[in-house]
Amino acid sequence: MASMGMQMLASALCLLGWAGVITSCILPMWRVTAFVGSTIVTSQTIWEGIWMTCVVQSTGQISCKPYESLLALSGDLQAARALVVLAIVTGSAGLVLAFVGGKCTRFLDEEGGGVKGKVAVAAGAVLIVTGLLCLIPTSWAAGSVVKRFYSATVDAQRREIGASIYIGWGASILLILGGGLFISSACPLNAHNTDKSPSVRYLVVRSSNGSSRAAQPSRVPPAKSQPVGAVLPRSQSYDGASTKPPLYTRPPWENGPQPEQH
Repeated sequence: MASMGMQMLASALCLLGWAGVITSCILPMWRVTAFVGSTIVTSQTIWEGIWMTCVVQSTGQISCKPYESLLALSGDLQAARALVVLAIVTGSAGLVLAFVGGKCTRFLDEEGGGVKGKVAVAAGAVLIVTGLLCLIPTSWAAGSVVKRFYSATVDAQRREIGASIYIGWGASILLILGGGLFISSACPLNAHNTDKSPSVRYLVVRSSNGSSRAAQPSRVPPAKSQPVGAVLPRSQSYDGASTKPPLYTRPPWENGPQPEQH
């Protein structure tokens, strides 16, 4: 039950992270205008994303224009396009695997060999890769923004880190954490130790006079049982004259008076 709850928590984290990746991809707020210096124009704000650039007026009017050429973009935005789209695709595949390999679903229950656990481990690995695919372009774009901020000579050309990069960082952390929880729930570190020692059974021997005496405990396997008395073969002579084995052989641990034979 604990692993099922952990998988449900991991699924929720990964679903939020995947939604964050989509939000970071759509919003055109990877770079925003930095209001620094003495010459500040506060009448408009410039947003730059991986798909379009927008100008926000002080009146609240927003004008957006998509990029006309992919090759005109900088290297960090080109890499961000490819890696974020790939992260969305791999994230959807990881969520499907997590749904199939989750213990709260009925898929692959009839399959043996731990197939369901292997699917859960694969889902965790794919979700971790998704988080890394989102973390790489956001960190690259953030480093590029910081580098251009200190190298720009004109204040109007300075840009700061936008909200999309912060959302991408949060989504990456959620995906990596959720994938790790999936793997740990399918492969627990502390294995349950099973008692492989044979069980202890007490043998009760009933004597000839009707009284019962408990023998010493003997450790025997669960599926096997030991005979109380030994039976002589029919071909062996017991007293030299009779060829029939005795009806009852006294166990060696029963110390009682031997019955007289007439």
